[in-house]
Amino acid sequence: MESENLLIAGMVALAVLIAAALAWMYMQRQRRAQLRERFGPEYDRALRETGSPQKATAMLEDRVRRVERLKLHSLSREQAEAFGREWNRIQAMFVDEPGPAVGAADRLVAEVMTARGYPVVDFDARAADLSVDHPRIVENYRAARAMALRGTRGEVATEELRQAVVNYRALFEDLLETGAERHRNMRRAS
Repeated sequence: MESENLLIAGMVALAVLIAAALAWMYMQRQRRAQLRERFGPEYDRALRETGSPQKATAMLEDRVRRVERLKLHSLSREQAEAFGREWNRIQAMFVDEPGPAVGAADRLVAEVMTARGYPVVDFDARAADLSVDHPRIVENYRAARAMALRGTRGEVATEELRQAVVNYRALFEDLLETGAERHRNMRRAS
């Protein structure tokens, strides 16, 4: 009788362990699915970079925690208008001076990031921070930056420089925050 009770207790303990392991695996899968949904192609990039779903998940969660600690804020209407005027100047500059215009677009994006509260220490950190709130645009930013750097060495054609400006513009417009994006970030800052 006592051996039967021990056997039953062992089976119950094993069932509890199996249930706990299954629950843990399910939660991990859900976490990864949520990150994949939130980060889109940036999740896939993190997966390629780290080589494992667990490391990619940890990397992206670290980014989220880091950005949550930043004092990000919306631009004032005056700031947004001033940055918009500068963007228009850069676009006009592109006609006669495509290389310098791309460099100016890169600097303007960094200025907008600074005005919003992002630290602009180095490019990789900027891109990682941006990926939290702008995951679908950050790859364009990386591409634009790569073309801008190649442009400083005279290694790109005018069409590639035009694409760099288009990519910078997509991020620039996102950073200016209009509509729903502004409301989402204002709620987060509260």
